Amino acid sequence: MSNETLTQEQLQARLANSPFNAFLGIEIQSANSETQELTARVSLRPEFERGRGTGQWHGGVIASLIDIVGDYGLVMLLARPLPTINFRVDYLRPAINTSLLIVARVRRAGKSIGVVDIDVLNEDNALVAVGRANYSTLA
Repeated sequence: MSNETLTQEQLQARLANSPFNAFLGIEIQSANSETQELTARVSLRPEFERGRGTGQWHGGVIASLIDIVGDYGLVMLLARPLPTINFRVDYLRPAINTSLLIVARVRRAGKSIGVVDIDVLNEDNALVAVGRANYSTLA
């Protein structure tokens, strides 16, 4: 692990460098390098709906949030960009007319691979989806 960890403000600035991440409107809520946990929030917009006017989040957007916030959980610790090796998503219930809270917990930041578990919750704190992602940590 790097001697340098990134703050909430530094992570938010790095997110804004990607046009796609900026479009999603990901807001870092907390970044704790000691507990290796990162929390972000995203508000529902019409562009994120599964069907026009339904208020239901599209699964592809949720999958993207899992990948990005999971990645930034490791970026917080390693202070550099990391490519995704793979990730999986389990959808547990529809997310309808709600903002989402995405919580990434780093399970391992190894020499070659990082593993992150990601929970996606609605405004009632109910799990909407869970994910696990692997990222290359090779320098």
